[in-house]
Amino acid sequence: MTVRAVWFRRDLRLNDQTALAKAIEHTKDGDHIVLVFHIHPVLNETFTPRHDYFFQTLKSFVDQAEGTGAPVHFLEGEIEEAFTDLVEKTDADMIYFNRDETGFGKKRDDHMLDFFDSMNVEAYHYVDHHIHGADEVRKKDGGFYKVFSPYLKSWKELQKPAVQKVNHEKLSTAAIDKKSSFNKGEKAYQQLINRLSGNFPGVGEADALERLDQFLDADIYDYDERRDYPSVDGTSLMSRYLRTGAVSIRTVYHTIEDRVDFRKNTSGVDAYISELAWRDFYNMIYHHHPESKNKEVVEKYRGLPWNNDDDLLIKWQEGQTGFPLIDAAMRQLNETGWMHNRLRMAVASFLTKDLLMDWREGERYFSERLIDYDPASNIGGWQWAASTGTDPVPYFRVFNPTRQSERFDPHGRFIKEWMPELKEVKEKYIHEPGKMSKDEQEEAGCIIGEDYPKPVVDHKTMRVRAIEMFKEQT
Repeated sequence: MTVRAVWFRRDLRLNDQTALAKAIEHTKDGDHIVLVFHIHPVLNETFTPRHDYFFQTLKSFVDQAEGTGAPVHFLEGEIEEAFTDLVEKTDADMIYFNRDETGFGKKRDDHMLDFFDSMNVEAYHYVDHHIHGADEVRKKDGGFYKVFSPYLKSWKELQKPAVQKVNHEKLSTAAIDKKSSFNKGEKAYQQLINRLSGNFPGVGEADALERLDQFLDADIYDYDERRDYPSVDGTSLMSRYLRTGAVSIRTVYHTIEDRVDFRKNTSGVDAYISELAWRDFYNMIYHHHPESKNKEVVEKYRGLPWNNDDDLLIKWQEGQTGFPLIDAAMRQLNETGWMHNRLRMAVASFLTKDLLMDWREGERYFSERLIDYDPASNIGGWQWAASTGTDPVPYFRVFNPTRQSERFDPHGRFIKEWMPELKEVKEKYIHEPGKMSKDEQEEAGCIIGEDYPKPVVDHKTMRVRAIEMFKEQT
């Protein structure tokens, strides 16, 4: 008799889950499967909105698994001791998991592969979080891409992995329940669940699939035109589900392929699929530049003299910069745990180019607040905005926050949704409230400097300084 343990991490679903599908496929009559989740002490030292959403997803998954007759067993404590305990209590001689290719997860997986080998436990691990793994998309000379456009071309030419069928009936037959032997882990899980407080729209696999259906019904066809406007429901909102693994990226891709009506204009579909490729691209970049969470990818920019101003940083974080679109975006993040992608670029450019502040401060803040926080994509996005990543263009990539506002929120609808102090400001002033006269300020009930701050910087001045800062490093 063989006992196969399936180790869940950020792949919290029962469908199209590679490690789970393979464990079931390999199971013979009389073999057992045990589902496990390790509550890692290092990853849970803090409890941010990101943790809140993740553990709400975990609870949804645990309840779903319990309903199929395959309970999740919780391990807690230092990882080697936790898995030694698992092996001793379940006689598990095989471990299945979907590996991480970057960051903390990669270090953990590399270490645990050696550990499992030392225990004579066979380990089966798979690329599952991305359509193509970090080593799959290569140049003709075997090297790796640094620019997205040629990467995308090669990415599109590769055959896409199929959806992994999970035999739920076989799972419920083979799954074992040893939860009574893991009381400490169950207690640690309940303590985490007791901390949940966020009210998030959409959690878990069922909600993920429902949201995907809604997006594919119509919105995907206009995605290329509508995705940049934060007041419009033009994005898929799938990033949170992909982050937690409530839905598989393969399911998203193949559902699009199956559902799209190719008789229609598919420019929106093409634009959305390119966004899926961006996830793979940034995963590849982080994999081959493992220090990029803390170091600029472009070596010559590692000595940039970033501004160090805690007061300015707090104003940026709290949405008190005096630039309405920037402030509205930050308030959306703080209240909902999510931010529109166009606005992520705008606030990142503002922090690094207008305030000349270290991109790591922004990346760190996003890591705490975003419920869809993906390290590779977030680091890649921040280094892109800061012009320190693989494709830097510091003399051109300086967003004008007012022009961004006028272009992508022309009527100020998004701004007014998140900025009650600007509710009565006339449309012609909504992007620059400071241009109102005293009488107009009183009429709008918004006194600049009291009800809403003056701009903390002059964009034209800071744009020149930003470009000069980069020139001095060349």
